[in-house]
Amino acid sequence: MPDLLLLTVLAVTAFLVGSLPTGVLVGRVAGADPRRVGSGNIGATNVTRTLGKKWGIVTLVVDVLKGLLPVVLVRLFASEIGEAGAALAGFAAILGHCFTPFLRFKGGKGVATAFGVMLAMSWPIAVFSAVLWVMVAVISRVPAIGSLTAAVAFVALAHVSPQPVALRLLTIAIALLVWIRHVSNLRAIKNRVRVRRPRVKSKRRRY
Repeated sequence: MPDLLLLTVLAVTAFLVGSLPTGVLVGRVAGADPRRVGSGNIGATNVTRTLGKKWGIVTLVVDVLKGLLPVVLVRLFASEIGEAGAALAGFAAILGHCFTPFLRFKGGKGVATAFGVMLAMSWPIAVFSAVLWVMVAVISRVPAIGSLTAAVAFVALAHVSPQPVALRLLTIAIALLVWIRHVSNLRAIKNRVRVRRPRVKSKRRRY
């Protein structure tokens, strides 16, 4: 099979794998649609908040596997297309998660699936970024800030270590996508900071 055709087949397949709306399927089993409660997101964070830790873990594991498996399978059965093919399949899976056709091209933020992709592409970068995510999320108490920090860490770690060009480009694409998908979160964080900002009362002079 010509490389271009093979890449197209792999990208489409990975996109469909990533498109599996895990949170919605878990919600059907648990008896609640995560799109109608909490933040309305189908990711593991909102599922945990609304349906409980058990269902959140299930959602997280499956979403990670959606990114990990396409990359692993490409390396096992289509190694001739190299790291570029694996990176393409991984990013296609993330796009599928974020813009799933099963939900009218509305999906999650892509963080868990991106972690799965990075776990398959470079597990040290993935593990370090995951630890950083946990630390930032715990300290800030805002998971979105942890996700954005981890996305930046992907890029930084890929560029300060000897990594293939395909991986470095992949991390940039992932970071841009994750930040774009978190625009609403950034607005919410900005509004929260604005509300918490103490007001300085002006002292009126008495004459």
